[in-house]
Amino acid sequence: MMGQEHLRNIALLPDAEVVTIFEPDADMRAKAQALVPAAKMVGSLAEVLAEAAVNCLLIVSPNHMHLGQLEEIARLRPLPVLVEKPLFTDEADVARMAALRANYPAPIWVAMEYRYMPPVAHLIREADAATGGIKMLSIREHRFPFLQKVGDWNRFNRNTGGTLVEKCCHFFDLMRLIAGCDPVRVMASGGQAVNHLDEVYDGETSDIWDNAHVIVDFENGMRAMLELCMFAEGARYQEEIAAVGPLGKIECLVPGPGRFWPAHLGAAPVPQVVVSPRNPAGPRVLEVPVDPNLLAAGDHNGSTFYQHAGFAQVVAKGGVPDVTLQDGWWAVALGKAAQISAREGRVIGAAELRALGPQ
Repeated sequence: MMGQEHLRNIALLPDAEVVTIFEPDADMRAKAQALVPAAKMVGSLAEVLAEAAVNCLLIVSPNHMHLGQLEEIARLRPLPVLVEKPLFTDEADVARMAALRANYPAPIWVAMEYRYMPPVAHLIREADAATGGIKMLSIREHRFPFLQKVGDWNRFNRNTGGTLVEKCCHFFDLMRLIAGCDPVRVMASGGQAVNHLDEVYDGETSDIWDNAHVIVDFENGMRAMLELCMFAEGARYQEEIAAVGPLGKIECLVPGPGRFWPAHLGAAPVPQVVVSPRNPAGPRVLEVPVDPNLLAAGDHNGSTFYQHAGFAQVVAKGGVPDVTLQDGWWAVALGKAAQISAREGRVIGAAELRALGPQ
């Protein structure tokens, strides 16, 4: 599904084309071919890398495959890569990540689409002015359950890294981006309350979580909170982000995918940014509509297009990715810390965070 969203957005770029695709699932392969009829379908990653016309790569495989595929690319032909989140899924792979980081000679851009959603980007740009310096940040995602994926890989923590890695690394990336510094403490509570409880695959019951609260403290004193609920698709907005400081509050309200909005309710909600100064009091509401062509190309409020436009510039002209390997690594480290905190009922401190984070 996400691979097809990427294909539709690459097609909107003026100077990019998809020339080769490795997709082992027959149904997904047919759908990808329909989107890019001229692309050559091959049977392995090595065959993709052997194509001379390929000058950059996109990885959109199941989470637990990302690191191994990056290592294979590093061995065979290290090209610029846009790799879907999360970078890795197992805290035991920190040494492998460190080796990749030390030796990979080309840019690695980690896909963090939420940074580029127009209402979220607006909040990030205006947050300091609106708040006078953020002291508290809260992110609420009330959304639909995990969708079905090929082979049901996303029903098990061992494949996804856990919900707080798979789903929430986006939000931990936003927290760290907005704070402008690294985390020092994580405390979480989460679990599986409603979804997938009766789903059994090859004799194994799904163990993926569907709800959590996470608190993260940062080096500069900013406190951040995440509230995740994956059985709340009836909500008008899917994400609600609020930043507060001594001068006031700024928040953004982001609807979920338009294809999930019930037709009987009329037009889907338009994203909003709300600025609420303390003096003079009175919220100001700004609508932040998204280009309909970008909405039609995917489920992430146009952000996938903006991400690809940035990556294309790095490939063509060089430079540093917006979302570096270090950024993607920290997002996983925070997710892993939250999983451990919730599972073991303890606070994860700065030393343990550093051990999980970029080495």
